[in-house]
Parts: sequence; C-alpha cells; structure tokens
Amino acid sequence: MKPLLTQEQMMIREMAHEFARTEIEPFAQEYNLKGEFPEAIIGKLGRLGLFGMMVPERYGGSEAGAVSYSLALQEIAYSCASVAVTLSVTNLTAEPLLNFATEAQKEKFLRPLASGEHIGAFALTELEAGSDPSALKTSAVKRGGRYIVNGAKQFITNGAYAGVIILIARTSPEKNGLTAFIVPKGARGLKVGKDEKKMGLNASNTVEILFEDCELPEDLVLGKEGMGLKIALSALDSGRIGIASQAVGMIRACLHEALEYSKERKQFGKAIIKHQSIRNMLADIAVDYEAAGLLVLNAASLKDDRKSLSMEASMAKLFATEALNRCAYKALQVFGGYGYTKDYKIERIYRDARVTTIYEGTSEIQRMVIARELEKM
Repeated sequence: MKPLLTQEQMMIREMAHEFARTEIEPFAQEYNLKGEFPEAIIGKLGRLGLFGMMVPERYGGSEAGAVSYSLALQEIAYSCASVAVTLSVTNLTAEPLLNFATEAQKEKFLRPLASGEHIGAFALTELEAGSDPSALKTSAVKRGGRYIVNGAKQFITNGAYAGVIILIARTSPEKNGLTAFIVPKGARGLKVGKDEKKMGLNASNTVEILFEDCELPEDLVLGKEGMGLKIALSALDSGRIGIASQAVGMIRACLHEALEYSKERKQFGKAIIKHQSIRNMLADIAVDYEAAGLLVLNAASLKDDRKSLSMEASMAKLFATEALNRCAYKALQVFGGYGYTKDYKIERIYRDARVTTIYEGTSEIQRMVIARELEKM
C-alpha cells in the first residue's frame, strides 16, 4: 500500500509534473545532445521554490519537506536526469548550511541558495579520495585570520555555475582532520578546471575545481574546525534520498517509454506487448518502480520526522539505483535496435542511469553502511 500523501504534497507533485512535461521534456534531448547546461530551465526551477525545499521560509526556502522534495525530484527526473541532479545537488548544498551555519552565514549564503538566486555545489571528491574521505589531500592552512587552500576537487556537479560551494578540506594531518568551508563564487584563488566529458547526464555541469592559494577568512568556516567529516556524512544521507528519487523517476520513464512502444510496435502479426517475453519485462519494471518508490518515501518520511535514517537512505539509494539499471536494460531491450539510436529517449535514459550506482556513494558503500547499522541492532 502506498503511503498517504497530504494535500500539499500532492499539489507539489502535480506542480513539478506540469513543469517537467511543459518546460523540460520538449527541450531535454536537445540540451543533452549539445551538452549544454540548461540555465533557463534551472532559473525557473529556482523561482518555483524547488531549491530550498527543506529550508525554513525565514531563510528563503519553501519548507515543503523531504517527501515533497522526493516527489518533485521524481517528476523532474522523469523528463531529464541532468536537470534532476542539478536540483538534487543544490538541495544537498543547502543541507549543511541549514544545520551548521551561523545566523550570519545563513543570511548571506543559505538565503540566496534556497530562494533560487544561486545553485550550489558540494566539493568532496578528489582524484585519490572518492569513497574514502579520510584520504583527502586538499589542504587549508591557517595563517593569521585566514585559511589558504590548495588542491583540486574532481567530478563537481554544478561547479562552473555554483554561487555557493561547500568545500571539505584537510586542516590537520590526523585521519579525520577535515574542516568544511563555504566558498562563494569569485573567491580569490578559486578556478574551474576541465569540463568532464561524460557517458551520460550531458546537460549537467561536471567539472574539476582548483584551489590555488585560495584565501578564505575565518568566518567562512562551516561549523567548527575538525567537523568536516561529520558535516559531509550528514549531508550525504539527504543526497542519497535525492539520487534514489532521481532513480525512481527514471524507472517510471523506462516503464512509460517501453509500454507505449510495445503497444505500437508489431512483430509476427501482433503488437509486441502481446508476446509473453515482453510482458515479463514490463512487469519486472513495474514491480521495481513500486518497490523503489516505497523505499524512497520511507526514508524521506523518516527525515521529515527527524529520525535516524542512514540505513534507510542507503537502502533506498542502493535498491533504486540498481533497479534503475536493470529497468533501463530491459526497457531498451523492448525497443530492440531502435533503442540503441538517439531517436528514442530510452537511449539517453540508459546512459544516464549508469552513474546513479556510483555518485553519492557507490552501491558497495551503501552495503557497508547498511551492514554497519545492522551490526548495531
């Protein structure tokens, strides 16, 4: 049985649905084929209040909650995964600001992020530090009243367009001697490196971020020195709900595309939906869609209730993203050779799906988190 939704949650889902189908769907393929960042669409998302969905109204957010956020993200992802991940990472960036920033920092950085004036980026990953944050090498050395940052961050979503970047850097040699910083756009010594050429999500901006004697005053420390790992891990729980929600929306797109095509395509004198092998694949996709959706809404509900959700967020992310890859495979199989061409949306979904089991924590890391939480029981 599906969880009951409030009237407000259903209205937000419908609003996101209408926006996605009218403002994103008609242009998504063009943006992705060109590898062009859809600034116009992203700007409209911000004005709709979708960037600060878990941020209180007093800081410019809509305070709609995690369930509403998940539902909206599913609708956006149905039409374009690139736009969805831009939205997801901006909400992820807002999370540590809401939970750890001073009032002055919230007014200066959280408000423009939540209100849609800026998009955000989260700079954690490095060349030799992906799943293991303790291996981070980007350094922040305190000199007087400033920190001097040197290093490079890899695969940073929204990096070239972000108005606010949350940076995790090393401030002491201890294994977990990490600190979080707020880096505003245009900070001295902050540079955008190479633009990554990716298999999918080609309308999403993914770049290298370089810090070359980047000077950050003390008042840009987020939380306290040494809290970087704690801040990063707490943000990733919400990030995993976001990516799981993206996956659910994409599974629904797989189901819709495969179902409509199977009703139109004829082989051996009848629509291919009448063939049992095709019906089995459609049924499998439908089951994965329902199961993934329930896991995601369960994790989002726990967040709204301010309950522990590390295991549930990892379960949702693990199942939904692996289910998406299964479903994209089966949906493309329904299309046969046509699915391998760019004439159909399923080809884009198939490529976009692959990274979902990697970013915001690989499937292997999700299993580690789940097992660790089980051990505590």
